[in-house]
Amino acid sequence: MAGFQDIIGQEQLKEHLQKALETKKISHAYIINGEKSSGKEFIAKIFAMTLQCEKGGTDPCRECHSCKQALSDNQPDIIKVTHEKPNAISVDDVRAQINADVVIKPYNSPYKVYIMNEAEKMTPQAQNALLKTLEEPPAYAVILLLTSNINTLLPTILSRCVVLNMKPVADDLVRKYLMEQVHVTDYKAEVCVAFARGNIGKAKDLASSEEFETVKGEALSLLKYIQEMELYEMIAAIKKITKYKLDINDYLDIMAVWYRDVLLFKATNDANHLVFREEIQSLRKVAQRSSYEGISSVIDALEKAKKRLDANVNFDLTMELLFVEMRENG
Repeated sequence: MAGFQDIIGQEQLKEHLQKALETKKISHAYIINGEKSSGKEFIAKIFAMTLQCEKGGTDPCRECHSCKQALSDNQPDIIKVTHEKPNAISVDDVRAQINADVVIKPYNSPYKVYIMNEAEKMTPQAQNALLKTLEEPPAYAVILLLTSNINTLLPTILSRCVVLNMKPVADDLVRKYLMEQVHVTDYKAEVCVAFARGNIGKAKDLASSEEFETVKGEALSLLKYIQEMELYEMIAAIKKITKYKLDINDYLDIMAVWYRDVLLFKATNDANHLVFREEIQSLRKVAQRSSYEGISSVIDALEKAKKRLDANVNFDLTMELLFVEMRENG
């Protein structure tokens, strides 16, 4: 971890935080709202380290005692709020780690910074307990709430925090980062960029995930031979995928990108801008046998399948409906 210059994209958010550091107008509470893996914790750590830096600038010096402690996660006045229950941050967690602690002055820093990841997991009781501190915070307290679902936070919490929303990072910046920092090939970078949709953390995870490569291979195999497969074979193939840690939505996204490639190739007859351009022979075959309307209806069916699964509709039924649509039109 270095400084603000290492945050890729997020220019408005960086500008806001560095302006606050420059003018010394630091709010008592910030909400950083963005997708999972989008870099919220990375930004929070850099901001916290800069707040505590002994040089007092708009970037951490990385050389003072405080910065060195922060870099090794040992700065006593940067507190990471933890929780024992995996799916809930309880009222006891907030009372013990924030409310009871915040009354104690910083050890040797200008601030006490609390970083709460997955703030959307706070129970209503926990949020109400936190509200007591947000209403009358000590001058040295800075609370950073990181969330991937701001809608779960109470309006009273939102009204007392500065809300900073993460934006999708431009594809060319994600591609450049993957090729220069993660050292992946241009083709692999292109595939990861397509699936990350502006989420740089997700792009990095996909680029280094062997599981993603395996799942992608199995999904493409199914897509290539779907016309020859029986329904039970398709269901067996998709059930096999569920044993991986990857989200089922990632699997459906692979299919959606494939059909978008088919649509693009059918319209342009040009392979240069395809994500799966290495599969050009199979893509050409599907493009020749399918109509524009058919491919569009398959892409719509994939989005419907996602919504059904999010709404906990039966998995087998959802996938059967999808595969019928794919066989008829893809």
